[in-house]
Amino acid sequence: MARRVIVLILDSLGVGYMEDAMDYHPQDVGANTFSHILTEVPSLKIPTFERLGINKILNHPNLENTNPIASFGVCKLMHQGADSFEGHNEIMGTKPRKAYLAPFIENMDEVKMALEREGYKVTIPKPEIPYLLVNDLVIVADNIETDYGQIYNVSAPLDFISFEEVLKIGQCVRDHVKVNRVIALGGENVTPEHLQDSVERREDGLVGVNSPKSNVYKQGYQVRHLGYGISPEHQLPTLAIHAGFEVSLVGKMQDVIHCDGAHKYPGVDTDQVMRDILNEMDRVGHGVIAATVQETDLAGHAQNPIRYADRIEVVESYLPALLDKMTEEDLLIMSADHGNDPTIGHNQHTREKTYLLAYHKQLKSVCVGERETLSDIAATAAEYLGISNIENGTSFLSLMQQQDRSE
Repeated sequence: MARRVIVLILDSLGVGYMEDAMDYHPQDVGANTFSHILTEVPSLKIPTFERLGINKILNHPNLENTNPIASFGVCKLMHQGADSFEGHNEIMGTKPRKAYLAPFIENMDEVKMALEREGYKVTIPKPEIPYLLVNDLVIVADNIETDYGQIYNVSAPLDFISFEEVLKIGQCVRDHVKVNRVIALGGENVTPEHLQDSVERREDGLVGVNSPKSNVYKQGYQVRHLGYGISPEHQLPTLAIHAGFEVSLVGKMQDVIHCDGAHKYPGVDTDQVMRDILNEMDRVGHGVIAATVQETDLAGHAQNPIRYADRIEVVESYLPALLDKMTEEDLLIMSADHGNDPTIGHNQHTREKTYLLAYHKQLKSVCVGERETLSDIAATAAEYLGISNIENGTSFLSLMQQQDRSE
């Protein structure tokens, strides 16, 4: 039986703030990324989302209330805060660990000495906005696009240094800090001077490169996320590889999920990501295709609901072809990793529940309720493929199988 699971994540497309937002992110109370975009951009048309059943979750007046073809529900975030890396690894079956929080300034001296022991030249060019400059090219500093003190970035102009060397610097940083993530990243057609000019101090004191402003995403972008306490051996993609399935990781998914043996298709452009999914559906006969659309999240950071709506519409335009390519043995699961409400008044991720749509041509639509963790996605996919040893999550497959379409 040639079974496939297609996991499609729209980065940051949350559907309402979590009850604990007051404790984690008081500024997120009131956030609802998907609903607020629909309100701000009433011209947004998403008939395939409607057909799948999105309005069973949103109950938005701009959308039609149709009889859905997919099962539906929402997922809570088990990880702290609202983080893409943590969210994606939770989606793939990792049980989140409690994060160690510290601005980079608290670890700067130790990291500087460690890099110098490895033979790098390390300076602090601007003590008033302190960051490390390695070999006059690479900047080590806070990530200023996410939660306070969780992530450090190692940013580089790739016309002047290889990404392999950037990874070595990133691994050295990773070995000497306990925050949940170190990101090694870089782009082409970016000068060292422009990269340094893109360093900013955030209102809460964090200092780092404004990555969109630096243009690292525009050409030749490469990235590797170095996590803390992540075990790929108990995640859906690696378990699928070990069980003899093919695995394809598309878009941001291949940036944040480590899986030896997977086919990887990097890309930020939403059209490219969706085309790669369709191409992989033509190629992969038995396995997992997991993809993330990133441009939605970038629009959230830019506080631009019109751009966000446009990216959702691009995904919508490909969904009919995706559904047409599905076989009787395919399972499609769509969700998000957190929120990023462009109307909430700040440009950071918002701690929101995520929508959950699960479609199988032979199964009728049911409500799968409010799930305790994003890992239920991996648990459901694993059960469908006959895979065990997912670290976290509870499958909702039995709820979907209560009745099939032949009844």
